Amino acid sequence: LLLALFPSLPPPSPPPIPPPPPPPSFQTCVVSDATLPKMGAATSERTAAAECISDDALIHLKSYKYSAVDKSPISNYILRPYWNAAVELLPLWLAPNMVTLLGFFFILGNIGLLVVYMPDLVGPGPSWLYFSFAFGLFMYQTMDNLDGKQARRTGTSSGLGELFDHGIDSLNCTLASLLETAAMGLGTSKSGVFTALVPCLPMFFSTWETYHTHTLYLGRINGPTEGILIACSFMVVSGIYGPGIWTEPIINILGDKAEQHLFGFHYLLGDYSIRDIWIAMIVFSLFATHIPFCVLHVIQARRARGEPVAPVFLEWTPMTVYTLAIGAWVYSPYSAIRSDNHLVLFCFIMAFVFGRLTTKMILAHLTKQPFPYWTVMLVPLVGGAVFANLPHLGFPAVSAQNELYYLYAYLVFSAVVYFRWAYLVITSICNFLGINALTIPKEKQLANKQAIAAAKAPPLTNGLLNGMKKD
Repeated sequence: LLLALFPSLPPPSPPPIPPPPPPPSFQTCVVSDATLPKMGAATSERTAAAECISDDALIHLKSYKYSAVDKSPISNYILRPYWNAAVELLPLWLAPNMVTLLGFFFILGNIGLLVVYMPDLVGPGPSWLYFSFAFGLFMYQTMDNLDGKQARRTGTSSGLGELFDHGIDSLNCTLASLLETAAMGLGTSKSGVFTALVPCLPMFFSTWETYHTHTLYLGRINGPTEGILIACSFMVVSGIYGPGIWTEPIINILGDKAEQHLFGFHYLLGDYSIRDIWIAMIVFSLFATHIPFCVLHVIQARRARGEPVAPVFLEWTPMTVYTLAIGAWVYSPYSAIRSDNHLVLFCFIMAFVFGRLTTKMILAHLTKQPFPYWTVMLVPLVGGAVFANLPHLGFPAVSAQNELYYLYAYLVFSAVVYFRWAYLVITSICNFLGINALTIPKEKQLANKQAIAAAKAPPLTNGLLNGMKKD
């Protein structure tokens, strides 16, 4: 799939054979950003593996064991039976990573519909469009929970599955939330930009928490379950009543029973709409619950191992740069991203940047390597933030046309860097573990069919099969 995306890229001359690498020190388990452009497309798989991840790092994948805690009642008592039934509908030849991709395709398909039918992200669009958003997001959630079950069902569980699954989740952060932005009619307003990009924060802190605790922790109310269901509900409501309902005063929506429903405190709402309190709800849930618990779990894990706590906060550096640079760029009065409606383009770029940032953390966790503090893909982001604020520094403003050219160049750069790096990492892991990324070998498929047939066969009793002597 990746080779098909870039068939016309000419391979540069192969690099000279480097000297033997020194023992691992402060080095992430991914290909160096500085050496990435020097790699040729014709590089052998063995060379790619050596340049991407060392054998000392890959060896930890042999002892990989997935660990997660999900305390959500909705997940455990309502959705899990549905997921257990749904996975039985998947064919045994379908690879778990392909299940993950299928879910992501639902999101990408809806982004395409969004660009065609509601490019301003305000609407109102046709009712079926909002229903399509909700269905696609729900199917993404479904496939995101079926991939692991399919892996266990087909006996193909590996560290690559977790990397692939959570890597796709990282790409999806700014894209699925873009659908929510459009469903609420937020457009390119400050609230719309915030809604589209803020999911990167909880994803980063959950990944950071997993790096230190070695367990993915999902609380009683969490984003992958309740958060997605709430977003789907908002999309359905927009499909029924239109996105204008989110700007309607809550008092008007409740009608004559407002006083009864709010126990006499209805006057506190004034003329506030759901859109007015939307950002406050997100900020509260993020900074009052999610981030504090992530920090608490990391502190507990570090202290349990007798490790210092203070240094871990330096690991917030890449996310701090990412967040501040986005804010400085998009909210600059001299930027045309909001005024000229380039939010979809910007979110695609940020998907690649954030996907690279978090996937490096996931890979470092799986291979027990030092924390990755930086990625070269942040450099153009910082550059864009500087260019958007040149008048504050006494320089003339960058024109809207030049900013658009910069965005397109950044998109191409981020996509090429991301996909080349992903290809090298996936190839290295597959070669080391002897597995396929998107397919299940024929031998494994046959073994799975035989195992299922044996499980369904009637049991033997004292050498007899159904009361008859076995031939």
